[in-house]
Amino acid sequence: MDEQTQASFDTVMAFMGAMGSGDMETMGTLMADDMVWHNEGDATLPWIGGAEGKENIFKFLGGFSENVQTTVWENTDAFASGDTVAVFGKMNGITIQSGKEIGAFTFALRAKVRDGEVVLWHWFEDSFAVSQAYHG
Repeated sequence: MDEQTQASFDTVMAFMGAMGSGDMETMGTLMADDMVWHNEGDATLPWIGGAEGKENIFKFLGGFSENVQTTVWENTDAFASGDTVAVFGKMNGITIQSGKEIGAFTFALRAKVRDGEVVLWHWFEDSFAVSQAYHG
């Protein structure tokens, strides 16, 4: 990898690791002030949609953590080119509202990095499986 590609990759992996461990302080240092977060999927789920800026993103993420207990999160593939990083993987969890296990589902992420900070986090998940568990 060239230097920019490696730096982008490292930043996204560090951000993802901080998110997975609940390290909000590190997440905040890796987020650009104008970062955009967008989750694709079933709009009836409270964490689908998006937010702009650190404060709004942390509020938005609170909606996810209040509704889903992640039990499996495994990155299976990751690629980078310049400022863009793509990560693919599988997850599972339990929806707090229904208490139901989601079942294994896949995700994809497209992230962009500028000056060592994440500026875009575009998340795609199998929201059909998640929605079925959430709505019981």
